[in-house]
Amino acid sequence: MSSQQRKLDWAKLLNGNRRKPPSAPSPQKGKENRIPLERDYDRLLFSTPVRRLADKTQVFPLERNDSVRTRLTHSHEVANLARSIGTTLFYNHGEELGLAAIPDAARSVPSLLGAVGLAHDLGNPPFGHQGEDAMQSWISRHLVPKADDPESFDIFAGAGLTPAQQRDFEKFEGNAQALRLLTRLQVINDGYGLNMSYAALAALMKYPVPSDKIDKSIGSRKKFNFFQSETKIVEEVWCNTGLEEGLRHPLTLVMEACDDIAYSVLDLEDAAKKGLISFHDLIASLNHDANGDAQILDICDQSRKREVEYRRSQLSGAELSDISMQMLRVQAIGLMVNAVTDAFVANQDTIMAGEFHGELLAGSRSEALWSALKGFARKHVYSHRSVIEVELEGHRTIQALMDAFWQAIRNRGSETFTATRGAAPYDAYVYSRISENYRRAAEMSKMPMRYRELQLMTDMISGMTDSFAVELCRNLVSLRG
Repeated sequence: MSSQQRKLDWAKLLNGNRRKPPSAPSPQKGKENRIPLERDYDRLLFSTPVRRLADKTQVFPLERNDSVRTRLTHSHEVANLARSIGTTLFYNHGEELGLAAIPDAARSVPSLLGAVGLAHDLGNPPFGHQGEDAMQSWISRHLVPKADDPESFDIFAGAGLTPAQQRDFEKFEGNAQALRLLTRLQVINDGYGLNMSYAALAALMKYPVPSDKIDKSIGSRKKFNFFQSETKIVEEVWCNTGLEEGLRHPLTLVMEACDDIAYSVLDLEDAAKKGLISFHDLIASLNHDANGDAQILDICDQSRKREVEYRRSQLSGAELSDISMQMLRVQAIGLMVNAVTDAFVANQDTIMAGEFHGELLAGSRSEALWSALKGFARKHVYSHRSVIEVELEGHRTIQALMDAFWQAIRNRGSETFTATRGAAPYDAYVYSRISENYRRAAEMSKMPMRYRELQLMTDMISGMTDSFAVELCRNLVSLRG
């Protein structure tokens, strides 16, 4: 269907059905009053992968300051912002968006946005995006044998993998791992994972393409959101939601915008708590980059007025900085949330026709504010020496773990994945540290053997928390001697 003919249907986009056929209701259970999309959020909230986010990097790896955000607090904040926008979209714009006629949309839209906001980073390996880079570089290191390294080898040689299957590992992607985690790796006994609704799985996919269809010039194709091993699941999701390759769920745009709002504002608040930046430097930078933008100028003006008021309370320097950053955060988030909501409504026709390929914040009235905040963070936070030093430790940790796990997987001495046979003691021990869930998933997989071996390794690595990865690496190094 051409984009000119396409008109997405909210009834299908909010499809609360699940892949697993429903079972007969248990007589012990009372009447279920939650709608399916509310149950999606609850299933996620109680899942192990969500709890692990408490020890995964947002910006500052292995951070000891409890007030600095982890991936878990970040995800809760994204979920909160997204749910809030969903509520506004229904109650303030439900008629014009066509949501008012959809049964339970007042509950399903906010619940769906809360669920995908909570789940959007579940597949990230330890140490955030540096972890992804480390995993990709490990694969790259093993693509071409090196004459000066007798232990180097081509990891795909003779494996019979398609270019797309190889690409899954060359460009390993946390977004795709999140989908795999929810559809394969939880509740492993029945092959349905957490058995999320079609709507939730569809809205989770920021980049609804496989690894061999990436196109950096198109927003929905900048990265990929599913591995070859989950292709049939994704096709089923698209069939049941009216979507297709490269076509985002409309509410995915909202979730992506909330992620952008959260990191552009909240990462700076955390950097201030750590003393990497000062409130005054941020205001000076924003004022310098304002170029007449009304929102930036208003934030700077209001921030200065509040600071004068706070000084009258005889606050300490630390207290003054803290409350000033908090109030800047409140004002900036409020402005951007309203801008995203209005941008969604203004672009509804192109969004529902599948023709909107940008970002809601880009082109909105908050674009200049968003860009200025991101630019300040890139220059003064993400490139700070203290951040880079710990990221380097994370990179080395992941590479060392992949070396150990790959050797153990290749030397397990069996065609099966559930047990080793005749393996050397060290390899047998390393293999025993791999989650039984992940080994069971590899055993059940229908993919080629080398693909299953590599995926067993990436499942294990990406499922680790930062602290667990560091401690396990030290343990394995000490045992190897």
